[in-house]
Amino acid sequence: MTPGEGQGLTGRGTPPGVLQGGRLRREVGLPGAVLLGLGSMVGTGVFVSVGIAAGVAGPMVVAATVIAALLATANGLASAQLAAAHPVSGGTYEYGYLWLNPTLGFSAGWMFMAAKSASAATAALGLSGYLLDLLGMGGGGGTLPVAVAVAGVVVITAFVAGGIRRSNLGNGVVVAVALGGLLLLVGLSLPTVFSEGSGRFSPILPEDGAGLAALLHGSALMFVAFTGYGRIATLGEEVRDPRQVIPRAIVITMVVVSLLYLAVAVAGVGVLGAAAFGAAAAETAAPLDVVAGALGLPWLRTVLAVSAVAAMAGVLLNLVLGLSRVLLAMARRQDAPGFLARVDGARGSPVASVWGCGLLIAAIALVGDVRVTWSFSAFTVLVYYAITNLAALRLPSEHLLFPRWIPAAGLLGCLGLAFWVERDIWLVGLGVLVAGLAGRALVRGGGGG
Repeated sequence: MTPGEGQGLTGRGTPPGVLQGGRLRREVGLPGAVLLGLGSMVGTGVFVSVGIAAGVAGPMVVAATVIAALLATANGLASAQLAAAHPVSGGTYEYGYLWLNPTLGFSAGWMFMAAKSASAATAALGLSGYLLDLLGMGGGGGTLPVAVAVAGVVVITAFVAGGIRRSNLGNGVVVAVALGGLLLLVGLSLPTVFSEGSGRFSPILPEDGAGLAALLHGSALMFVAFTGYGRIATLGEEVRDPRQVIPRAIVITMVVVSLLYLAVAVAGVGVLGAAAFGAAAAETAAPLDVVAGALGLPWLRTVLAVSAVAAMAGVLLNLVLGLSRVLLAMARRQDAPGFLARVDGARGSPVASVWGCGLLIAAIALVGDVRVTWSFSAFTVLVYYAITNLAALRLPSEHLLFPRWIPAAGLLGCLGLAFWVERDIWLVGLGVLVAGLAGRALVRGGGGG
C-alpha cells in the first residue's frame, strides 16, 4: 500500500486519528475560500511588513516583493496539490506524517504554530498601532499598545470560537473595508509617485554583495506576507469539493494579493522614499499612516486607519482559525494535549484549540516589537514551507496537479531564504524546533513515532 492509500486522499476516507473528537463541517465554497485567503494576506503584510522590508532592502523592496511572490506561488501550488489530495485540517502537519515521516510531520506542525502565532502577534500589534492612531492616542510607547493588542486577540478569539460560518461572514466585511482603503491610498499616491520620478526606486536591483544580502533578507520578510494562502489548505476538512476549490482559491488569492502588494510598495517608496518608509516602520506599527500623512490629506489617514484596523482584525481572525485547526490535528495524533481535540457539536468548532491558540498569540504580543515578531515568523514559516514542498515531491503521479519542478523550486527557495534573516532570529528559531522535538520525545518516551 502506498502512503495515503485508503486514507482519505479524495476526502472519502479518514486518516488515523481524525475521528477523535468529532468531524468538522464542510461549509466553505470557492468565494469563502478566496475570502479566507485574502483576509489572511491583506493585513499585516501590506499594512506593516512592506515598511519593515523597505527598511532592510531600501528601493529593492519592489524586487523583494516580486521574489517573495514567485516563491509563494510555487509553495501555494504545492500546498494546493497536497490539500486537494488530502483534504483534512492540519495542513503540512498532516502531509508530513502521510508522505514523509512523523518527525518531519511534527516539525511542520510545531514550526507552523510558532510562525503563525508570531505573525498573529504582529497583526495584533499592528491593529493596536492603527487603532490608537485613529483615536488620536498613537505615537507613544509604554504598555498601552501591548494592552490593546492583547485585548484585540481576546475579542477575535471569542469570535472565532463561535464557528466557521460566523467567521466567514465577518471575514467578508473586513476584506471589503481593507481593500477599499488600500486602493484609495494607492490611487491618491500615484500623482506624487509620478512627479518624483524614478530616482526613489534606485537601485532597484543589488549592485554588490551587501545589496544582494539586503535583497534576500527583504525577500524573506516579504515572503511571510504572502503565506496566508496556507489558511485555505489548513481548512481542507471544511472546504466543499476540495480538489477543485482549494487550487482555484489559492491561485486567485495569489494573483490579487501580488498585484496589491506591488502597488503598495511602489506607493510607499514613491511618496516617502525607501529610507523614510523603513524608518516609519521602525518607529511605529502603522507605517502606511505616515505615507497617508505625507500626502497632506488628513481624512485619508482616518480612512486608512479604519481599513487597517479591519484588515488586522481579519488577519487575526484567519490566523486563529488556521492555527486552531493545526492544533486540533496535533491533538488528534497525541502531539498536543488530548482535550484540544474536542469539537463543540453545536457550533462545529474546536473551542479548546481556538482558545489555546489565542492565549499563545497574546503571550507573544507581549514582546511589543513588530520587527522582532515578524522576523521570527519569517524564519519559522520558511522552514514549514520547505517541508510542504518536500511532501509535495513525494506525491504519486496520479495526484499531481502541477509539474514536480514547482515544489522542487519552492524547496530550494525556502531553504535558500530562511537563513538570510538576522542570525539571532534563526538561532532562536532552530532552538524552538529542537525544544519541540525534545519535548515530543519525552512525552512519547523517546519513541519518536
